[in-house]
Amino acid sequence: MTTSIKICGLRTPQDVATAVACGADDIGLVFFQKSPRHLTLDAAADLALTVPLGVRKVALTVNPTDEALDALLARVPVDLLQLHGHESPDRVAEIRTRTGVPVMKAVGIGDAEDLEALDAYMAVCEEILVDAKPPKTAVLPGGNGLTFDWRLLQGRSWSVPWMLAGGLRPSNVAEAIRLTGAPQVDVSSGVESSPGVKDADMIRDFCAAVRSV
Repeated sequence: MTTSIKICGLRTPQDVATAVACGADDIGLVFFQKSPRHLTLDAAADLALTVPLGVRKVALTVNPTDEALDALLARVPVDLLQLHGHESPDRVAEIRTRTGVPVMKAVGIGDAEDLEALDAYMAVCEEILVDAKPPKTAVLPGGNGLTFDWRLLQGRSWSVPWMLAGGLRPSNVAEAIRLTGAPQVDVSSGVESSPGVKDADMIRDFCAAVRSV
């Protein structure tokens, strides 16, 4: 099994070119104003044009309104909506039906009890993003560079495709894949030289580490 790679929070054509050249399967575009990786719709539309066919364009949104989603999808061609806020299963289903775009719901994991939330979301979306639960004081719902106990995922099976996120970096992603069997991994801050600034060497090292497993 080859683990798929999502590089999230890309902001420049150079970022996209590097990620694609290194074998990224998914490109993540962030639409959340508090994030250092936030893109305007115009900037995202231009950036999306640089993503080659065969590489998925994923739009990360946080508790989006219908109006915000309408504006985003009218301007930016995306293949998958990543919902990274407090969207309920009912809201996820509503967004999926209303937009007609496949949905991936992010679920924060801190301990074993948090895994129970996955079942409700699996019934209403195409994919699940299993992320580290952010601290209560965190400004960002993701991209905080935090991990969780990957052993919580050992031996578990999922009814939809899932992706592992949370504190992944070139130095630990191989171990994370071995422990969890993750079919997909997602990285953002783990390949940055500073918040929102991607590092080409770190992207290359991350992708190489994933392929080494």
